[in-house]
Amino acid sequence: MTLKFPLTHLARSFALVTAGAAFALPAAAADNGKFRIGVATFLSGAAAGPFGVPAANAAKLVVDALNKGALPAPYNTKGISGVEVEMVLIDENGGATKQVEEYRNLVQRQKVDVVIGYISSGDCLAIAPVAEELKTPTVFFDCGTSRLFSETLKNPKYVFRTGLDAVVDNVAAARYIVETKPNVRSVGSIQQNYAWGQDAWADFSLAFKQLKPDIKFVSEQWPKLGQGQYGAEISALSVSNPDLIHSSFWGGDMEALVLQGGARGLFDKRVTLLTAGETGFEHFKDQAPNGTIVGGRGPFGAFAPKNALSDWLRTTYSAAHKEQPTYPAFKMMQAILGMKAAAEKVGKPGTMPTQEQVLAGLKGLTFESPSGTVRMSRAGGHQAVQGVAYGEYHYDPKTRKASIINVKDYPGDCLMPPDGTSPADWIKAGFPGAKCTPTPPKERTS
Repeated sequence: MTLKFPLTHLARSFALVTAGAAFALPAAAADNGKFRIGVATFLSGAAAGPFGVPAANAAKLVVDALNKGALPAPYNTKGISGVEVEMVLIDENGGATKQVEEYRNLVQRQKVDVVIGYISSGDCLAIAPVAEELKTPTVFFDCGTSRLFSETLKNPKYVFRTGLDAVVDNVAAARYIVETKPNVRSVGSIQQNYAWGQDAWADFSLAFKQLKPDIKFVSEQWPKLGQGQYGAEISALSVSNPDLIHSSFWGGDMEALVLQGGARGLFDKRVTLLTAGETGFEHFKDQAPNGTIVGGRGPFGAFAPKNALSDWLRTTYSAAHKEQPTYPAFKMMQAILGMKAAAEKVGKPGTMPTQEQVLAGLKGLTFESPSGTVRMSRAGGHQAVQGVAYGEYHYDPKTRKASIINVKDYPGDCLMPPDGTSPADWIKAGFPGAKCTPTPPKERTS
């Protein structure tokens, strides 16, 4: 696969992740009096450089700071309820079957108290029922498929998601295009052909058709996840000549699409929408055309509000890794803080939190994060609700700095269906109950 990140970048990042981190050992873990967190994210493969490694880097920084009591309030107490935290870090690369085996190893042999992780929607769909089977608190920090709670787990007990799903990304994207690009009349699509891409396109096409009934969909391209080369798909999109190209590509696939599509003029005189494009913000430079619409799957990364927690993450991460944290880093920190807030809401200071206390605390929890206030108020208190922002990428070759202009924020209650309502039915019905108060356009800089 073509990657924008050189191998030296990946090697350096991986070395920074692994230094001082605890890894799973083949023998069963002893009870060492520490609160053990299993963390799964991509440490190898095309998704590692732009996605998995930033998340792992953030996890290590946050766990280290927790153990020192060095995070800003309200997380400035040591550990979890005063108990030291130990992180067991594993690589998400390898596919769903392998990840289920690794998950069982974390729980049954490594004896972790909770599991936090998973970027791939395919992985979290496979792991969710196993988490319920093994009765282990499991927090998905990123995977975005709406099928998690609408189909796979309709009555979850052990599985939570502190990130957002594809519904909010794509309803917000549709609203943004309608409000800022009224001349768009036709749309072409290129998505990774698995749960995440399928859900993203279904949600966007339904929402856009609802908001703009005369829209035409002229091309749908479905390459495999990790395919890497997109010549045929780029040709097909170019021939269909849409006004707008929508893609939910992420990680190395997204980087490769921008490089290859730009070289062949795919984005010339067209609006391009990358729902997960924020991870390229620090690295696109002039490879992504100015005006490319990017999202960060919520109020994360370049879209995060200014608060004490986001300031800490930006400052600490950039000092350690010489670049700004992208949205996976924010989402990982959010998941860990949610778990700490949950355990300490129910548990007693100085006492090892039980898994039952973590579960009780997480359900319906409201907590603060580097992206603002998080409400676990969907899927019976297991799914986070937050807003989503979109804006236009702009790179100034003179200053060599990137900015995101015309940023608009949409509140979570504008974008998520009520509990018990399928996303498709809610969109087709015209978003009943949606409360939408987008902010005036603004600018955010690198």
